[in-house]
Amino acid sequence: MSLFGGSKILCQSWPLKAQLTAGIRFLDIRCKLEGGHFLIYHVNTFQEATFSDVLKDTLSFLKEHPRETVLMRVIEELPIIPKADFAPRLRRYLDEEGQGQVWAKEAIPTLGQARGKVVILEELENEVLGVPYEELSVGDAWHVLCPEYKWDQVKEHLGTANTGDPAILHLTFCSGNGLFTNPEELAKDINQRCYQYLKAQARPAVRWGVVIMDFPGMGLIRIIVGSNFEAGSGCTSTESL
Repeated sequence: MSLFGGSKILCQSWPLKAQLTAGIRFLDIRCKLEGGHFLIYHVNTFQEATFSDVLKDTLSFLKEHPRETVLMRVIEELPIIPKADFAPRLRRYLDEEGQGQVWAKEAIPTLGQARGKVVILEELENEVLGVPYEELSVGDAWHVLCPEYKWDQVKEHLGTANTGDPAILHLTFCSGNGLFTNPEELAKDINQRCYQYLKAQARPAVRWGVVIMDFPGMGLIRIIVGSNFEAGSGCTSTESL
């Protein structure tokens, strides 16, 4: 949702609806609780959207495509002091505006359970309002000093997703920021490396888990989505995400 701000803030060029249509199925949603409402922020920049907007657009997409699912990481963006009412307000949003199409349980759902739903990945300390983020396999070396080292970390975690426990959800972040780069410059480098790497892999297709990127391109999206249909029998409705 980071569409506004300077070069250190911008992470996307497509609005949410366009991302979903293109094949994006993971959203990193960062909120600040102000005046009883969840406003979408990236660092200190308001992104001219609310959490209600995000839910509305995502659920509208899922109603039109009921066999799809969307993973949504929800966090409180850089609070000076975490607000005690953040979790209760999030629960109200999910209950009142989730239209019964939000998975907010601790267990990772099967694909059959997740179809047509938003699956919440949460990082709350005292409440469970989704799959606990700390229980996932996450490769998120977001602070980047050297693109080559960043790519090595991405490639290593993609290997973990391929050979690791299939019962664990693997998230590999290609995105990042740093003193000598910004999200768009890094995306041009890492996304191209990722495209070439995945394209060069031998058949049958391997398990990539969730591949997360800033400024995604259609070529890379197609390779990732296509791998779901090349791995033999693929993922059935009784298998975990």
